[in-house]
Amino acid sequence: MSTIPIKNTKYSYGLIAILLHWIVALAFISNYAIIYYQHWFVTAKTDLAKSLFSFHTAIGVSVFVFIVLRVIWKFMNLQPKDVPGTKMEHLAAHGAHILLYIVMIVIPLTGYLGTGGPSQLFFLFEIPKFSDTQIFQTVIQGWMGLTWAQFEAPMDFIHKKGGAYFVWVLIAVHAGAALYHHFIRKDIVLKRMLYPMTPLKE
Repeated sequence: MSTIPIKNTKYSYGLIAILLHWIVALAFISNYAIIYYQHWFVTAKTDLAKSLFSFHTAIGVSVFVFIVLRVIWKFMNLQPKDVPGTKMEHLAAHGAHILLYIVMIVIPLTGYLGTGGPSQLFFLFEIPKFSDTQIFQTVIQGWMGLTWAQFEAPMDFIHKKGGAYFVWVLIAVHAGAALYHHFIRKDIVLKRMLYPMTPLKE
């Protein structure tokens, strides 16, 4: 009786990598749905708007934790071999993945750093706003000589503009590439991120 592989193999991703991938993906997309709904359909500064924003920040901080765990797990594991393709295709795929990892770290991080209120982690406990932390007071105010307004502005710009435009381009490219491999190339790129696979033969 075969068991589900927990770790990656040279053929496929393991259960942990797959779960972390889809947790981050679903949380990321859900968080966009929440904040867009708040902006488009909810009156500003109402209790509902504040509740939705609280959900948004809590999910965002949680996503940051999960993506850090995903990066750690990635470096602890063997990575599956590239599917057949040209060297340029492999370089482009690896480059896009690196860029996606960077963005998935930067967007939640700048969201927390630029938020004027406290955040929550997994809805379990409160994280103080960054401006109240010793890091902000020592490094940002003390060493860099920046006020909260001066620091918050670029964080807010990166989070909102990068999140509104750049992230969606990367997500579209990532999802489009997966669908291209599945329906056109008919290889295992998408399948091996849906469930752990074992080779028919080594």
